[in-house]
Amino acid sequence: MAIRSVSRARVLVPVGLLVAAGAVAAALQGQSGGVESRPLLSVVTDTTSSAPPTAIPVTTPTATPTAPTPAASTGAAVAALHSAVDRAEGAVSVAVTDLGTGQSLSYGGPGHDFATASIVKLDILAALLLRTQDLGTTPTAAQRDLATTMIENSDNDSATGLWDEIGADPGLDAANARFGLTATEAGQDGYWGLTSTTADDQLRLLRQVFTDESLLSATSRAYIQELLDQVEDDQRWGVGAAASNGGYEVKNGWLPRDTDGLWVINSIGRVERDGHELLIAVVSDGNPTDTDGVDLVESVARAAAEALSGN
Repeated sequence: MAIRSVSRARVLVPVGLLVAAGAVAAALQGQSGGVESRPLLSVVTDTTSSAPPTAIPVTTPTATPTAPTPAASTGAAVAALHSAVDRAEGAVSVAVTDLGTGQSLSYGGPGHDFATASIVKLDILAALLLRTQDLGTTPTAAQRDLATTMIENSDNDSATGLWDEIGADPGLDAANARFGLTATEAGQDGYWGLTSTTADDQLRLLRQVFTDESLLSATSRAYIQELLDQVEDDQRWGVGAAASNGGYEVKNGWLPRDTDGLWVINSIGRVERDGHELLIAVVSDGNPTDTDGVDLVESVARAAAEALSGN
C-alpha cells in the first residue's frame, strides 16, 4: 500500500448550470431505481447556538437561508446530483455547506470509510498548528518549509516529516478529537495516506480552516488558506470545478490501491459560487483510472453545489 509513487491526475472541468435547491430533500423522495445503497440527500439548517468546547458544529447559519426555488428547478438539481453520484463505479460521498445561509448537504457512501490519500496533508498541517498554539510557539522555519511543499506540491517526504512532528497517528487522532472529527482514524505504521475518513468529517476539518468557529487562531487559518491558494497548477482540479469565477482553495488526494489497482480520488476546499461561499468535500474510491475518478469528483462537486447554493 505504498503511497510515495503516485502519478498526478490532471483535469479541470468547466462549471455547469447553477440551480437553487431549497426543497431538495423532498424532491429526492421521488427518485427511484438504483438507490438502495445511497442515503436520501439531506439539506439541513443548523439553528443550534452552542457546541462542546472542543467540537465544531457542521453548520451554523449566519444569514437567512435562501428561499426555496420552484419545484421544477429543484427537481432538476436533485436529479443531476443523483445521476452524478450513481455513475460511480466504486463509492463516492459529498458534503457541502454554504457559509452564508448555514445550509448543509450530505449525500452518498453510507457507512463507508474512505482512505484520505493526500487530503490528510491538510489535517496534518492543522494538527501541527494546533500543537504549536498549545506550546505558545509558532512553526519553525524548517516546519514551514515542509508545510509549503507538503501543501503546494503535495510532497510525500515533507508530509512524513511533519507526520513525525505531530506524533504520528496518536498525534493526529488526538488533534482530530479536539477538532470534532468523529469518523476519522489515522493510518498506522507510517501510512498516513491510509487514514480513514468521511466527507462529513472533512467538512468539519474545512470549518476549522475557513471559519472563526475554530480551535485554530486567525493567524494559523490565514497561513493554511494561503498555502491552499497556491497549490501548483496541475493539482488544481477537483472541487474547484464548482466555482463560478475561478475563486477557490483546494487540496486533493489520489492513490492507486495495491490490492486491486483501483483509484482513491478525493478533493476538499472552499469555492466561491455566484456570491456564495461554499465548503465542499468529495471522497471516492474504486475508480478504474485516475482520470475517471477526477471526472467523478468534479461532476459530484458541481452537482452538490448546484443543489445547495440556490443559483
